[in-house]
Amino acid sequence: MSINKDPILAVILRYFIYAAAFVPLIIFNDYVSPFHFGKVIILRSLVEVMLVLFILLIWKDRSYMPKMNSVGWSFLLFAAVFSITTITSVIPYSSFWGSLERMGGVFTFWHYFIYFIILTAVFRKESDWINLFRLVMVVGVMSAFYGFGQRTNIAWIVGSGGRERIFGTIGNPALFAGYQILCAFLGLTLFFRKGNSMNWKLFYGIFSLITVIAVLMTAVRGSLVGVGVGFLSFALLYTAAYKSKKAKKILLGLITLAFLFIISALLLKNSSLVQGSGYLKRVTDFSLTSYTVQTRFWAWESGIKGWKETPKTIIFGWGPENFNIPFSKYFNPKFFGGPGSETLFDRAHNMFVEVLVTMGLLGLASYLYIFASSLRVLWKKIHDENMILYGVGLIPLLIAYAIHNSFIFDTSANFLVFFTILGFVSRLAQAKPFEVKAAETRPRKINEVAWSFSAIILFIFTGVMIYQVNILPAIANYATTRAIVAGWNKDFPGAIAKYKEVIEYDVPGKYEYRHRFAQYVLEQAQSKKLTPELTDIIWLAIGETKKNIQENPVDYLPYLYTARLYINLGKEDPKSEYNDISLEFSLKALDLAPTFIRTYYEVAQAYLNKKDYEKAIEYFKAAAELNPEAEVSYWYWGITEIERGNTNEGLAIVESIVRTGKYMASENDLRRLVNIYVKQNNLPGVVWVFELLVQISPSDPQYHASLASAYSQVGKIEEAVAEAKTAAKLDIKFEAEARMFVNNIGGQW
Repeated sequence: MSINKDPILAVILRYFIYAAAFVPLIIFNDYVSPFHFGKVIILRSLVEVMLVLFILLIWKDRSYMPKMNSVGWSFLLFAAVFSITTITSVIPYSSFWGSLERMGGVFTFWHYFIYFIILTAVFRKESDWINLFRLVMVVGVMSAFYGFGQRTNIAWIVGSGGRERIFGTIGNPALFAGYQILCAFLGLTLFFRKGNSMNWKLFYGIFSLITVIAVLMTAVRGSLVGVGVGFLSFALLYTAAYKSKKAKKILLGLITLAFLFIISALLLKNSSLVQGSGYLKRVTDFSLTSYTVQTRFWAWESGIKGWKETPKTIIFGWGPENFNIPFSKYFNPKFFGGPGSETLFDRAHNMFVEVLVTMGLLGLASYLYIFASSLRVLWKKIHDENMILYGVGLIPLLIAYAIHNSFIFDTSANFLVFFTILGFVSRLAQAKPFEVKAAETRPRKINEVAWSFSAIILFIFTGVMIYQVNILPAIANYATTRAIVAGWNKDFPGAIAKYKEVIEYDVPGKYEYRHRFAQYVLEQAQSKKLTPELTDIIWLAIGETKKNIQENPVDYLPYLYTARLYINLGKEDPKSEYNDISLEFSLKALDLAPTFIRTYYEVAQAYLNKKDYEKAIEYFKAAAELNPEAEVSYWYWGITEIERGNTNEGLAIVESIVRTGKYMASENDLRRLVNIYVKQNNLPGVVWVFELLVQISPSDPQYHASLASAYSQVGKIEEAVAEAKTAAKLDIKFEAEARMFVNNIGGQW
């Protein structure tokens, strides 16, 4: 059957699917979450139009009705469980729409299933699938070359600048690695396809090699393990299926290479060659105690504790897109090492743990069933002489991807390619997967008027839907980045106006938009004097964070931000009621996330506003006990002891972490410490602190001048002269005063 004899709607749908293959290349550079948001918006719009076309197609030609099999049913089951656990979710709204950063949620997920159904219905011939896979590989290689460009300084490439670990058009090295793994094994499979011309063999071989190189350049250890095990699986299956002596030699060679790599890594891990290369240092680090590995274990542990909390969470989980809730509730304090620490995991960084925690046993069982049903189909194909290659090639693909997914999660680009391959596997599950009878394409007699009228109604409805759920969110997202840019340009009125505009759209992503608005207002409140205008803006931000509380009552973060906003309203008056209100919200946040260290600081700050130093110290001490390695807790505790009047005790705490180098004090911290030593007339302490300031900011002439003065007061004349000369050298304005200073202390210029 020629493609020209197919219904025009089927042909159009194929071209839509070809267009969807380019989605992984989409980057919305001027948007929040540029690597994910645009991909999902475009893909959803394409699928929504495709659904209308597909409905109209099967109305005319029932031969295009979906034909379900074990693979299709497994996918449908997972989508159904996704929907059920959205209904039972602790925050159904986020489970439905997903977060702004990842754009997941059940609404988007059903688009993948619709895409899968249409794909399996209109791609009937093997040549259709091969052409699609070739296009998928071309797109994958384009993304890889974009990633290679990130190693350069090419300005128009997002993420360029000599980046050591590339992330292509996907935005994250680990996610990019998963995408490239799918492309690599797809190419490897097709390379061995019978009937390939030499040109096509070169195409598959070169393109597979490029995608493997891209995976290597991500330096994602879990993905590298996946690739290695995948290649070994491929060689083993090929050897067994084809009784190939050559494949057996390759298998033994791969095993030898893996063994040699492990031995070399263990022997050379401390060598200058490895230690001098960030890449080699990372990929040869097999330690389970490294910080990156530990954070994964801590996140999984928090999630599992949350999963086991109640029978409901065991069966249904916390709801899709809600991993952050149990993660925060059972937060491991070791995550917090200081103000810049990563303390929020919105995903488990393990797809299997992610599904278990957010969708319970029902979700995990249905997710595993997708892999099990696919592997069962492919295993049968190994015993089918005509389809043996697909079993040999795609089983390793699933193994490699499953290993990769044990250390990360899926997003739009990965899902798109994975479900495209799953569609092919579903087609293989049919008794005669690529046989199409001519009778199947015979059109039915239908009421053309009803069909045409319905087409108009469906397209109008879809157009309105696309505007509401895709275009409006895109407009709001872009407006958010305009607000952020205005803030960078110190255009406070312009930024506030844009944030107000964004909030008024009231579209999916509003949680993050309100959060960003509150974050910006807090930054301004902490750096500016509290004026009536700023107070009004703070009240506006409080109103928005309270909306987040109302819609997300089990999420500690909006409570924490509301508390911070009230703290700024009450910071100038110890008797202000706003300090007490702040405590109400911060204590509620602490109730929701009892081991989250930052919340202890917010509670303590409210007490500091109230001049209740005893209670503030109580919370700083509690924070220090949660994670003794987070020295900033001791800094806050020590400074509060000093403010309380226990100067010696406070200085002992502060010095114990600063002198030992456990706490890297900032310039502001050290300047504050100088003032304390000056009040005590502790000259050695003053000298010590200015020595630290000179180390932190060696080009600041004032620090050198102050250190010179301090040295002179403790009798270190030579050192005082040297510092005075350095100050004069850094700034000519200091020279006259420095010369006079040196003469006065009896030194030589």
